Amino acid sequence: MKQRSVLVVLFDGVQSLDVTGPMEVFAGAARFPDVTYDLGTASLDGAPVRTSVGLTLVPDSSLADAEPPHTLLVPGGQGTRTPDPALVDWLRVHAPRAERLVSVCTGALLLAEAGLLDGHRVTTHWAVAEHLVRTYPAVEVDPDPIFVRDGKLATSAGVTAGIDLSLALVEEDFGRQIALTVARHLVVFLRRPGNQAQFSAQLTSQIARREPLREVQHWITEHPGGDLSVEALAARARLSPRHFARAFQAETGQTPGRYVDRVRIEHARRLLEDTTDGVAHIAHACGYGTPEGMRRAFIKTLGTAPAEYRRRFRPEPMTSTG
Repeated sequence: MKQRSVLVVLFDGVQSLDVTGPMEVFAGAARFPDVTYDLGTASLDGAPVRTSVGLTLVPDSSLADAEPPHTLLVPGGQGTRTPDPALVDWLRVHAPRAERLVSVCTGALLLAEAGLLDGHRVTTHWAVAEHLVRTYPAVEVDPDPIFVRDGKLATSAGVTAGIDLSLALVEEDFGRQIALTVARHLVVFLRRPGNQAQFSAQLTSQIARREPLREVQHWITEHPGGDLSVEALAARARLSPRHFARAFQAETGQTPGRYVDRVRIEHARRLLEDTTDGVAHIAHACGYGTPEGMRRAFIKTLGTAPAEYRRRFRPEPMTSTG
């Protein structure tokens, strides 16, 4: 029988869902007869902690008394902004002893402060990604994916991404069928791909202040297969192409072409994941014109062809359990 111990670090200001989400996944898997996850929680001194929403969590032990785990999970929350130096010191000494080190959301800040992310590719909640880059230049921060694996280190974005990562770890430990059943009971996808963006193209851009430019943004999102040339979009905004391109970039932070590219590839990814439409049909619906045009865009942006992307990331159908 395989056995994996999972220790979740607790501290004042922890995000409750960063704790309970992954624990529900591991506990769900542990209901199978051939799966053993030994779950535990520990705070620095063993005392109860107050979460960021006011809930009180009572740990199983102090960190000093906890056995070295297979998987050490460090959640995020407001308490990571001004961490207890003693907690950081404990992580610096003891976290490397775990066979697998996991952070959820801003838990990455604690690991970075302890020097455990230096030289590693990681992700975190989009709102603190720039802070992580500025404060810890030795860390390679990728703000887009919902989770990132780098050797024994696994980091995830905000809140529900901790569930996605935990399901991936269960699948790694005990197989796809067990992870699939846990996901079904939690009513979530087994695999929201780790490299799926944290936000849509529209949300990662600034919303234009002027109404004509906002309307153009919405038009692009709703008509990815249409004529989205600068000339056509400028006419819709009732501006000259040069004025439109300059104003669009000033107000959204992206050129019109870059924004259109992101919308189209996002729409194509969604169709590949959620439908059985052929690549040629999707290429036309997303404005690529030909499958070859879409293939080039995918390889340039994602490093993989559309057919391979679908094979890897389209979730398998799940039957309802009621």
